[in-house]
Amino acid sequence: MQQPTPPASDTTPDQQQLLASLMAYRADDAEQRTAQTLFTEFARSHPDCCQRTHPPGHFTGSAWLVGADGTRVLLTHHRKLGRWLQLGGHADGDADLARVALREAEEESGLAGLHVEGGIFDLDCHAIPARGNDPEHLHWDVRYVVRAGADERYAISTESLDLAWRPIAAIAADANADASLRRMAVKWLQAR
Repeated sequence: MQQPTPPASDTTPDQQQLLASLMAYRADDAEQRTAQTLFTEFARSHPDCCQRTHPPGHFTGSAWLVGADGTRVLLTHHRKLGRWLQLGGHADGDADLARVALREAEEESGLAGLHVEGGIFDLDCHAIPARGNDPEHLHWDVRYVVRAGADERYAISTESLDLAWRPIAAIAADANADASLRRMAVKWLQAR
């Protein structure tokens, strides 16, 4: 498979930062290498690719928030989507998606002492259904491993119906789990 090309000189500094992080991602299989290529193409497509007002879609940052022991992940029962998912949210113009993932993890969990481990962990592009005045659009979700500190007592935010620590091995083995959650669980277990 062809490697993504370097950032073009006609891209903004924010696009160049995003492209550099996407190109540094070490995709572990053909599906993720294809995603990496598509994500870099989308990052090049428009200077507003990190703004939620960009009509076709925009970048988001998510956290695979693992407990200190590495065997559990904190999931949110998402208020708008009604599904158990990883924590994360809109970039709102911030091209540093690791920072976005960390910020969203802190805001949505109430946990202190979190830190990002390594570079990009997973890429997932998915459709968000139309809601109110917002048409259906794509979330170009860049996921990072975020590690919890010693205190894992969370606080449920207004964005969640609930939060729960779930065993990663159970998610990996659950054929009914969200496909991208299951992919991340399997990837996490294989890397340990």
